Amino acid sequence: MDQKGKLIVVSAPSGAGKTSIVHHLLNMNLGLEFSVSACSRPKRKNEINGKDYYFLSSKEFKNKIKSNEFFEWEEVYPVHYYGTLKSEVERIWKKGNHVIFDVDVKGALNIKKKYPERTLAVFIMPPSVEELENRLLLRSTESRMEIIKRISKAKKELSYSDQFDVVIVNEILEKAEKSAADKIRKFLSG
Repeated sequence: MDQKGKLIVVSAPSGAGKTSIVHHLLNMNLGLEFSVSACSRPKRKNEINGKDYYFLSSKEFKNKIKSNEFFEWEEVYPVHYYGTLKSEVERIWKKGNHVIFDVDVKGALNIKKKYPERTLAVFIMPPSVEELENRLLLRSTESRMEIIKRISKAKKELSYSDQFDVVIVNEILEKAEKSAADKIRKFLSG
């Protein structure tokens, strides 16, 4: 793999605002290009294959694991795999851009371990677990049971925040976006 580009990894518990922050960063002309992850979970309404995720069946995902086609991958929930295809990172680097990832905590830390000098790991922290639950409820994309699972997972993910290079509390979205942009701009210029 080409070794010129840098890697920006943004991670957070579900509902903390990482996707909103990543979209903001992509519109800032920082030379970032979004790495579309692959997943084996069902597509949500309004999601587009190849834009939000590459939606694969569990069998397709496992075959790509066996073929060593992933830059990183993780079984995030039972039979729901998420990962980054090597071809996606190579495509972005060949264009001369830096890769920005919107991935789960374990995926972020796996990328940081592989390329520690070239990776900035950014953790988006919710103001509180209660606020996180409120955001998930307002989003109305999951059942009550799914939200309970996500909150339980979020509590575990929050314990990993100290392993990230940067932690940004997303209480007010505009302030979190500005802080993320400032930190990333500094890393990319260094």
